[in-house]
Amino acid sequence: MITGLENVVLTALPQAEENVLVPKLSELIIGIIAFGVLVIGFFWLAWPNVKRVYADRTERIEGGLERAEQAQREAQAALEQYLAQLADARSEANRIREDARQQGREIIDDLRTEAQAEAAQLRQRAEEQLAAERAQVVASLRREVGSLAVDLATRIVGHELASDIRQRQLVDDFINALESQDSAAGPSR
Repeated sequence: MITGLENVVLTALPQAEENVLVPKLSELIIGIIAFGVLVIGFFWLAWPNVKRVYADRTERIEGGLERAEQAQREAQAALEQYLAQLADARSEANRIREDARQQGREIIDDLRTEAQAEAAQLRQRAEEQLAAERAQVVASLRREVGSLAVDLATRIVGHELASDIRQRQLVDDFINALESQDSAAGPSR
């Protein structure tokens, strides 16, 4: 006979006919209904939020891409504008440099012309001064030569020449004769 303790052990042990891996039909139906409720709840409550978050994220990514493309286009336009301004600045600098060179050449030419004119004036003044000094020297020499000639003539002739006018004429004739001899002898030398 089976005692109470054996009865409890036998009821606790699964029977060999039941398979633990196969669920009971009632549990299977309750699981399917619970799963259906969860799926319906997910699509009714959570799916709109998932779609909204997905749409927001897609829009943010596409907007970010568009903003990045716009920023890249603006940066490219700014770069092109900068390069154009740089090219303009370079051409302006070249133009200014060429103008400065041209002005420098003109200034040098003007200074050269002024220096040449000044040199010509100095040369002319020097020649005039030299001619004036030469004339003074020649006049001084004439007087000295004249007085020496008169003294010599007086000693040779033995008497003094009476008038100053006659002495000057005699000196002038003597010097003219010397000059004509020098000029006749000069080209043949």
